[in-house]
Amino acid sequence: MIGITQMRTRLGREAALLPDPVPAHPLLDGRPEIGRGEYSVVIDKGDGERVYKLASSPADYFLYTADDRPRGRHFPRIYRDHGIIGRARSGYPLHLIEMERLYPLEEGSSAAEIAARLAAFYWSACEQWAQLGADMGRIALFHLTLNPLGVGESIERALQALADFVEAYQVMPDILNPDNLMMRKDGTLVFSDPVFLG
Repeated sequence: MIGITQMRTRLGREAALLPDPVPAHPLLDGRPEIGRGEYSVVIDKGDGERVYKLASSPADYFLYTADDRPRGRHFPRIYRDHGIIGRARSGYPLHLIEMERLYPLEEGSSAAEIAARLAAFYWSACEQWAQLGADMGRIALFHLTLNPLGVGESIERALQALADFVEAYQVMPDILNPDNLMMRKDGTLVFSDPVFLG
């Protein structure tokens, strides 16, 4: 797919996973880990509808809890911020967030096709603006907001909300990682974790 592996390698983020163990906590004890990413761990709540997410990145924490965070159909539903329950090796606090359970994109689904189009256009814009260094992702996302891709009005509004958030919080967008774009059971594309600290 569109050189994503090369791009992530260039950015030094090819296979990074959060190295920290899940801290002991009454809400988490005995519950299975179902996912682990660069800055977070996802724990099954056991009800089939919600998960607990340990977020070590301030960018993720802002995305999930800020009063002015992006909301709507294409962003995760957040049910509760359970506070800080530990500290990551990076030095950042580990925040425990209760949120809706999301699913990997199903090959051939409408959500997967839209995600692939967004990633391809974003990647192309990143290559075009590579000379800007760290700011290339912001400029690439801005280009997505200016050039409708025929992905639907609700996705275009979500991209604008994400671009506004990225600028307001001075975080970096990441819609190249397939785990950052997920879907609900009903097939709705969700920007699950599309930001990181630069």
